[in-house]
Amino acid sequence: MKDHYRKLQNMYLQANINTMIFDTTTCYISKGQSEITLQLAPKYYHALNAMHGLVYFKLLDDSAFFAVNSIVYDVFVLTTSFTINITKPARHGLITAMGQTRFTSTNLMIGESSLYNEEGEEIAFGTGTFAKSKIALSNTPGYQ
Repeated sequence: MKDHYRKLQNMYLQANINTMIFDTTTCYISKGQSEITLQLAPKYYHALNAMHGLVYFKLLDDSAFFAVNSIVYDVFVLTTSFTINITKPARHGLITAMGQTRFTSTNLMIGESSLYNEEGEEIAFGTGTFAKSKIALSNTPGYQ
């Protein structure tokens, strides 16, 4: 199992979006859980100098996704829907996304995640529905 978590971490850290745009500092995955951190920088801000909504979404979706895929060992899961709620702006510091698996069935899973600022305050949360794909993890780029 630990090998599976390590391979998922590699997959996340090697993804084009993360190597080209996002400066992810850590990614930790365990059974049914994940933690992703991002050091905020001005390139992630909107016009009012706070973190843009797309960054909230990406961190929330990614952390819920990897929490869910941590318990699926054979195939890549796909986000089928995701809802976010932003409760506070983020303007500086380290942002931490904590994801967990909430529900599982044969082909459908629900994951949830929360974002925390450097002071430990929750600044956003989200819930997503995920489905098993037909894509083998062994054929997924970065899963090595």
